[in-house]
Amino acid sequence: MSSGGGHQAAGDDDWLTAVAETASRDAGGVPVELLGDYLPLLADAAVSGRRPRRSELEAVGLLGRHAAEQGVSAGKAVQLYLSAARGLWQQLPLLVRSSDSEVVRAAAEAVLYVVDDAVATLAEGYAAARRDLVRREETLRRELIDDLLRGDSDLGGLVQRAEPFGLDLTRVHQVALAAPSRRLPDTDAAISALEAVIFDRLGDRDVLVATKEGLLVVLAPADLAPADQPAASAGATQLGQLMHAELSRLPRGRPWQVAIGRPHPGLYGIARSYEEAREALTMARRLRVHRDVVGAHNLLVYRVLLRDQPAMVDLVQAVLQPLTRARGGAEPLLATLAAYFDSGGVATAAARQLHVSVRTMTYRLSRIKTLTGYDPADPTDRFTLQAATLGAKALDWPQQPLPTV
Repeated sequence: MSSGGGHQAAGDDDWLTAVAETASRDAGGVPVELLGDYLPLLADAAVSGRRPRRSELEAVGLLGRHAAEQGVSAGKAVQLYLSAARGLWQQLPLLVRSSDSEVVRAAAEAVLYVVDDAVATLAEGYAAARRDLVRREETLRRELIDDLLRGDSDLGGLVQRAEPFGLDLTRVHQVALAAPSRRLPDTDAAISALEAVIFDRLGDRDVLVATKEGLLVVLAPADLAPADQPAASAGATQLGQLMHAELSRLPRGRPWQVAIGRPHPGLYGIARSYEEAREALTMARRLRVHRDVVGAHNLLVYRVLLRDQPAMVDLVQAVLQPLTRARGGAEPLLATLAAYFDSGGVATAAARQLHVSVRTMTYRLSRIKTLTGYDPADPTDRFTLQAATLGAKALDWPQQPLPTV
């Protein structure tokens, strides 16, 4: 404790040290050093009525920052200051000896003024430090996840950087991306909501949530799925549904779409899962897949179909181009084929999906057979027609002209 007016009026400041130590114990062991010159300020105010100088309050604000940086909770820091004020008031020599109520009243007013100013300044300093820490952590989090998703950084360095975030890079992970309908809303609220629900429901702290290129990114262990179900399907669905349900509660960003990459081991597996999730999201938009949750494993057939684009263009052109000769163009007949295949080749179910009569559905299927030479009801022809229909969807034909090959 440094000396001041309180020291001069109250005698040896050993009693102030004892008050500080008691306050520290009352606050659960908060370091005594966080009081600084607070107690001499109170003692001086009680004796002389002096209000704290700006520099003295700035020192208290700095102590608030130190409390935050040391991991002391705001409640404990405030409790330390209030306990110290109570202890000082009970033992202040001036008050112990005085029987003048006016003296006691003036001292109380002066002390309360200092307590009010000091605690408010302490809280401001604490809040400022917490904001800085959050910004710093967010920057580190964003840099870490950028490097993890890129997959070309130093493994040893990444393991060390991931440790403070609770990530175990030896586990098998998968990456999920959540895309808002428009601009990404309040990122802090979205990140907090996702972290809370994933930790609570799945019971695993080895999760990292961040933002990247206007998307929310979730990196989670792939073994969160129940043991009796495949992680690639059940785990992805469970994680995706949790994410979508929680994000849908937010006031902005709806409707959300979540895409999940397949689980892969190791550091490079994280980057691979991210690329799959990003490709699944892009493919879902391109194919106008409106499902809330899209797994990369659900779109593998499209990856196969589009890997050889010249062959796919040739297939669409050879099989489906004749549909353009139909009245109304190719689009109604393409929609008929898509609904027919989606319903497992059941014409009545396809008719309900398209909101047309079974007779209309039957006529359209017959017209497709006539124009293309392929019968949707024949197993061999059906495979060719379905592959061509998927390819047309992926190539956005006939809305867009087929690419030149």
